[in-house]
Amino acid sequence: MSVNGYKITSINNLLTMSNSNHHNHCHQGFVDLGETQLDTDRQRRCGFPEVVYAEGKTTEMLLKIFDEFSNNKTDGFATRVSAEKGEQLLSRFPTGRYNAVGRTFRLPGESNPYHGGKIAIITAGTSDLPVAEEARETALWTGAEVLMLQDLGVAGPHRLQARLPLLADSRAVVVIAGMEGALPSVVGGFVACPVIAVPTSVGYGASFGGIAALLGMLNSCASNVTVVNIDAGFKAGYVAGLIARV
Repeated sequence: MSVNGYKITSINNLLTMSNSNHHNHCHQGFVDLGETQLDTDRQRRCGFPEVVYAEGKTTEMLLKIFDEFSNNKTDGFATRVSAEKGEQLLSRFPTGRYNAVGRTFRLPGESNPYHGGKIAIITAGTSDLPVAEEARETALWTGAEVLMLQDLGVAGPHRLQARLPLLADSRAVVVIAGMEGALPSVVGGFVACPVIAVPTSVGYGASFGGIAALLGMLNSCASNVTVVNIDAGFKAGYVAGLIARV
């Protein structure tokens, strides 16, 4: 239909076009949610669905994303979720789980198709726990079995030594430390598996917000130690989960 030479499209046609575009984008491996192009093909290519980095996203945007996860029965996972956003997500999705310490939100799908072996997560101090919880929730989401050991820093090395037998069957060990970041090298000298070192921003002035720990870990003499970014519990948990599947 046209008016004064201008083509007018009916509301029904617009709705049909919108639904068609949504279908086509799904078929292409992504869904157009406006501000977000949700990668629905990630699991096929990479083994796990897309993970949502919630910091900087509005609550409305997160709700849209998790609506899509829910509709597709995807095991949805988000990191850096504030308490306020976590409360809103739980209100919409009461079967979800919010970890207030690790700031993660998970909405389980129909079933978790991922199955992996055992990994261990070790913190140097209790202050490293928020990063450790992010790593733990991520690793659990990947299907790994997780052993958490806390407060085993180098100031009391006998604490680590007493727990070494628990690490014997781990496929990977995530070691989280701030300050001078020495613990991953020590752990690396006792285990026959990859050690994923996570520097944290815990420490006094000369720690430079985790840079001192990062540089120490990058210079580790232990051959099995590799390093992720400062406070990157998610990255460590994800990589450990991939290793546990091998």
